[in-house]
Amino acid sequence: MLGFGEVKQAQTDLVKDTTEATFMADVVEASREVPVIVDFWATWCGPCKALGPALEAAVQAAGGKVRMVKVDVDKNQMIAAQLRIQSIPTVYAFWQGQPVDGFQGALPPAEIKTFIERVAALSGGDGGLEEAVAAAEQMLTEGAAVDAAETFAAILAEDPESAPALGGLARAHLALGNLDQAEALLNNAPQSMAGAKEVEAARAQLDLTRQAEKAGPVADLRAAVAAAPDDHQARYDLALALHAAGHVEEAVDELLDLFRRDREWNDGAAKAQLFKIFDALKPQDPIVLKGRRRLSSMIFA
Repeated sequence: MLGFGEVKQAQTDLVKDTTEATFMADVVEASREVPVIVDFWATWCGPCKALGPALEAAVQAAGGKVRMVKVDVDKNQMIAAQLRIQSIPTVYAFWQGQPVDGFQGALPPAEIKTFIERVAALSGGDGGLEEAVAAAEQMLTEGAAVDAAETFAAILAEDPESAPALGGLARAHLALGNLDQAEALLNNAPQSMAGAKEVEAARAQLDLTRQAEKAGPVADLRAAVAAAPDDHQARYDLALALHAAGHVEEAVDELLDLFRRDREWNDGAAKAQLFKIFDALKPQDPIVLKGRRRLSSMIFA
């Protein structure tokens, strides 16, 4: 266990000033072990005075998963010129000797925290890739699709055959409404991971999103099914509309009802659509577990 003085020294080592003479060691070489945040600032820069302490606090909170190096551009003009620093504050993140992320200008605390978490996730065992994927998935869950996309892209730069990262990047583009970009990513996936479950899940989600663009009004389709319960097309369309509106469990219920009524209708369309929905969700999602049980009971009844 570290004593108080040792802990204080360890925390201090996470943030340091650098010069042109030590930049290679403090940033480029150090980033081969842990990501390094580089803060380009100057004493006359007002926004720098607000950003710097906030960055330092976020780096300290990361507990050693990332370090911070400060560069006074007035005293280190050669470094600033080589990295084409046009304005300050500018922040770069270095990993494995290369700049991998960054931003210009002051950011609010929440965005600083997200930036540090995204960069810190690149460190650790196996290059931090597994942890980085988990962090990006959390960002996507919380609605930070842009940050998730940037993290997934950084992971793919490290490991071009990471199926979780490719699938995640495609789903992030879907969340941002970039359907064509998501489709291009999936269509150009390396053969080695074209059939990976993460890629298939993203492909299923893409298909469902495309279907959602053509879905009719839920209210009208509910009325059509109520008026003609044996109108299989209306019930199928209702399921599509419900899913598009975010009512996934209701959509599954309608498809199961359609399968119960006529499992062979339209070449087994109900069953195929159910599997597509299941594939797009996480395997342990309660909707998936319940839906698969109900479907199996009908198949083997």
